[in-house]
Amino acid sequence: MLTAQIEHQLPQMTLDVEFTIKNEIAVLFGPSGSGKTTILNAVSGLIKLKYANIILNNNYLTRRGKSLVPIQRRKIGYVFQDYALFPHLTIWGNIKYGMKNEAYTMKLVHQLGLEKLLNQYPHEVSGGEQQRTALIRALASEPELLLLDEPFSALDDKTKRLSYEQLLSIHERTKIPILLVSHNRSEVEYLADKIFYIEDGKITRMEDNITYAKI
Repeated sequence: MLTAQIEHQLPQMTLDVEFTIKNEIAVLFGPSGSGKTTILNAVSGLIKLKYANIILNNNYLTRRGKSLVPIQRRKIGYVFQDYALFPHLTIWGNIKYGMKNEAYTMKLVHQLGLEKLLNQYPHEVSGGEQQRTALIRALASEPELLLLDEPFSALDDKTKRLSYEQLLSIHERTKIPILLVSHNRSEVEYLADKIFYIEDGKITRMEDNITYAKI
């Protein structure tokens, strides 16, 4: 379970949010510039905060704005919008970065269909394959929380649908909380167990126990 209380001054607004998610897929939904990615960066420890309490599975990561756990020890997987793959490493080189268990990682590789691409480099594979590489890399560290920053935005509709199914399958298997940033309504309705609507740095509304029909 993740509990976060975050205050942070941005150039155009003050981010002030408080939320809790359990072992579910929760979506931060709102327009660009509303503070969604900043929330992910705050939880991951990438930015210094004015004030925050961030608790993951009863362990304080940040207390009253002071980071208590460094980024590399937070047990958080993060898939960035541009995937942030290392261009000089092969697909396997990227995946095994931070890997804890090779057997488990290879199960993910097979599940997401990348076994034939392991010796290729990021620029040699498609956007969907890069996205899957970044997802496996994040999961190979066996995180207690997964952060996803619009990971499907650059994909075509067919690849998006496949990626949605893969994410749901992985979540069913791992049972960890997932916090996903999106401004795609259909994507949100397909994936979310919980939705936080964000505008101008504030959570304006929350939807829980989502029962949308899977499209």
